[in-house]
Amino acid sequence: MDIKILHRVKGAQQATGCVVIIDVFRAFSLEAYLISKGVTKIIPVSRTIEAIEYKKQDPNILLAGERYGKLIPGFDLANSPSQINVDVNGKVVVHTTSSGTQGIVNAIHADTILTGSLVNAKAIVKYIKDNKFEDISLVCMGILDEETDEDNLCASYIKNLLLGYDDDITSEIEKLKVTSGYRFFEKDLQESFPESDFYLCTDLNKFNFVLKLEDGKYLKRIDV
Repeated sequence: MDIKILHRVKGAQQATGCVVIIDVFRAFSLEAYLISKGVTKIIPVSRTIEAIEYKKQDPNILLAGERYGKLIPGFDLANSPSQINVDVNGKVVVHTTSSGTQGIVNAIHADTILTGSLVNAKAIVKYIKDNKFEDISLVCMGILDEETDEDNLCASYIKNLLLGYDDDITSEIEKLKVTSGYRFFEKDLQESFPESDFYLCTDLNKFNFVLKLEDGKYLKRIDV
């Protein structure tokens, strides 16, 4: 098994085989929660204007996303699992973010694309093993041009699980509160980065499904 850990958009462009695009805070954690609440499919896009065009074609679509962590004006949902404040059951969601969705659209050499987060890490590993993938790329999206501790931790955790090591990462998750997760504990940032998001995004192995890109267009739930 060949496991590569890559970073940001450039890494996504270089990724091959089964590609796991990782964004713990918060894109792919949010998507897992949306699916768990009954969303039928999620369409990841790069640009805000693409999302708006989907909404014009079908007003029943919900738009979710952020720029610089903040809700995009006119969108239905922020990039926040604790702020899912509309009924999403049975809905299609179009999602655009600064980092996570950019990785999906740039994984141009992938055979299979999965989203990656701590909330379904073991499910991702089971799916990879069940399908006997040998070429695996774990892409840590970080924030813009910077790596982030939570995405690096998630990649390391998944890699170790694939190699047969079930690490206890409780202490590493706790450290995120004072490293790249600090913003969820800043009082003046609670509107965009509520503290509850930190705990939802680090609820390790909460879900037993993966999100797989189908037809190069939408993410589908696959239970494992």
